[in-house]
Amino acid sequence: MGFKTGIVGLPNVGKSTLFNALTRTAAAQAANFPFCTIEPNVGEVAVPDPRLNKLAEIAGSKEIIPARMTFVDIAGLVRGASKGEGLGNQFLANIREVDAIAHVVRCFEDTDVTHVEGRVDPVADAETIETELMIADLESIERRLQNLVRKVRGGDKEAIAQERLLKAAQEALGAGRPARTVSVAEDDARTWQQLQLLTQKPILYVCNVDEASAATGNEYSDRIAEKARAEGAAHVVISARIEEEISQLEADEARMFLEELGLEEPGLDRLIRAGYELLGLQTYFTVGPKEARAWTIRKGTRAPQAAGVIHGDFERGFIRAETISFEDYVACGGEQGAREAGKMRIEGKNYVVADGDVLHFLFNA
Repeated sequence: MGFKTGIVGLPNVGKSTLFNALTRTAAAQAANFPFCTIEPNVGEVAVPDPRLNKLAEIAGSKEIIPARMTFVDIAGLVRGASKGEGLGNQFLANIREVDAIAHVVRCFEDTDVTHVEGRVDPVADAETIETELMIADLESIERRLQNLVRKVRGGDKEAIAQERLLKAAQEALGAGRPARTVSVAEDDARTWQQLQLLTQKPILYVCNVDEASAATGNEYSDRIAEKARAEGAAHVVISARIEEEISQLEADEARMFLEELGLEEPGLDRLIRAGYELLGLQTYFTVGPKEARAWTIRKGTRAPQAAGVIHGDFERGFIRAETISFEDYVACGGEQGAREAGKMRIEGKNYVVADGDVLHFLFNA
């Protein structure tokens, strides 16, 4: 199950530098001029999870396969993008394809790096992009409502539901609030997702600070933190420049470098955890002599659907799941010890998988 997070922001806020660090590549050209990223660069990163290494060590696994998350570096947006300014149309098309938005905002002073609007104001930057997305959503909603008129008059239930939800989003946007602030009933969740509104996507503000502020943040990142709290959004503080340096170091050197800066872990780890939380994701494991592997699922996923992430046949022919919690697996020294200690559970189709479960699925081929 792949989840895409789009890295967005105004030009020259550090998007491509962050992308390079995240993906350990130089695929995105980081340059001091607008639109240096033309085509959206796509990169996959391993999700850091020390539990996986521990499980592999206990089981003697020959291979370790972490969960992965996809990041998309999307061309910088400018004011007027909803009207096609800059690379606006391309930006809006690319952002529709991602599951969540990592909105990079500039929280540093640097006279050598120009700002597209000639000043450093992260809240104003965030509002510029949010406004463009809201305008694009409003225009999209108006078109869709016009196209639904005939079906609604004919009593089409799906069209009636879409109209109701579109009008709810329209009301929120008209009041200056993004679509993600609309309260949606569980019965409407699927139809709501199908609307694919830009401001419907969950957002994570990434405060790109100077090196000296990487551990504590600064007045700029504090303002974004306040904005995020008010919106019920998430935020992380990262120095993209530091992350880029770390990405080029060996593991031991990187640890020493982080310690010197007063940082406990790379910003990547914080970003991934925040992204997981934002999307409501969690991890389960499959472990054996051949490999130890992490799998990503949404919170609340039942056992058959979790099995389906590995292969569709596992879900269709699901019989039961042999389940051991991560803590019990470690405490008992592995699967056999957990089995002997009575810590292995047999779970059926209604079992909701817990974060960290070690699972073995039985199914009919």
